[in-house]
Amino acid sequence: MTATAVTTAVASLTTEDAETLVAAARAAAEAADVTVAITVLDAGGHLLAFRRDDRAVLIAGETSTRKAYTALQLNAPTGDLVDAVQPGGPFHTLPTALDRPLLFIAGGVPVRRDGRLIGAIGIGGGAPEQDHGFAAAALEALAR
Repeated sequence: MTATAVTTAVASLTTEDAETLVAAARAAAEAADVTVAITVLDAGGHLLAFRRDDRAVLIAGETSTRKAYTALQLNAPTGDLVDAVQPGGPFHTLPTALDRPLLFIAGGVPVRRDGRLIGAIGIGGGAPEQDHGFAAAALEALAR
């Protein structure tokens, strides 16, 4: 008797999902009176949604995108990876080893469905802990 691998299809991150993530992150940021940029990437790293508040600092757009990309590539919240890139850490040289820049500041979070990675969200513009909280609020809204 041979064992057969069974794979279960998991729905990919849709534009509607991305809009839900952006709306929830934006609402959380507005409630905290913080202006932000929000980036949502699909599992392939392609842009699904982007929004920058009018008054958000210009660099927020770049940081939100880099945070989302980093969370996606390493399948981990960016805030959890800060120590790993410090001198002596296992990923110390990683930020400079790739063509596309990674950013190890809290605010990037992978998006999973049924335990599988389907994308990532990145928030930039607030303090790192705030950005992470806004991303977490977005994930909670998507799970509903």
